[in-house]
Amino acid sequence: MKCSIFIATSVDGYIATKNGGVDWLQPADNPQTNRQENPDMGFNRYINSVDCMIMGRNSMDKIASFNLTQEQWPYADLEIFALSNRVKEVPGNLQGKVKIHNGDIQSLLSKLETSGFEHAYIDGGKTITSFLELGLINEMTITLVPIILGQGIRLFGNIDRSVRLVQSQAEAYTNDFIQLRYHLE
Repeated sequence: MKCSIFIATSVDGYIATKNGGVDWLQPADNPQTNRQENPDMGFNRYINSVDCMIMGRNSMDKIASFNLTQEQWPYADLEIFALSNRVKEVPGNLQGKVKIHNGDIQSLLSKLETSGFEHAYIDGGKTITSFLELGLINEMTITLVPIILGQGIRLFGNIDRSVRLVQSQAEAYTNDFIQLRYHLE
């Protein structure tokens, strides 16, 4: 099964503040820039390329805290699984949108492959790190947001091995965001 990442970080590599906040993403975007050609910086194209999503519990809780309406829901009708060995039930506002997986990553991927899924969107720092540790990530799209947070939650946790990135691509946007794309060996 193909597993890929599409995520934004501060220039210094943080995906959230120390308390898990992501409100720094909005002010970093310059609304006076012209992004008519690619207003979402490829997110919709990416979402249309995946058929399921695997996220960590912290990501699920963060999404639940946004109280998104059906119109605001960015994940279309993707099958979404949140990894947690402690939480057994999704928050009320995510009922019917997210399922909890209590177990290891390999068993979830086997279950998804058996069900016909082919491409998983992996989200959340700890979850991404776990997939990298297992050598399961095939592609990464990382959008650098023009802000330095100085501290917070890093995109990548400690990994016990080097991970070589190849076939790099970079795209600069008029709002000063820079998107990096890599394949993994």
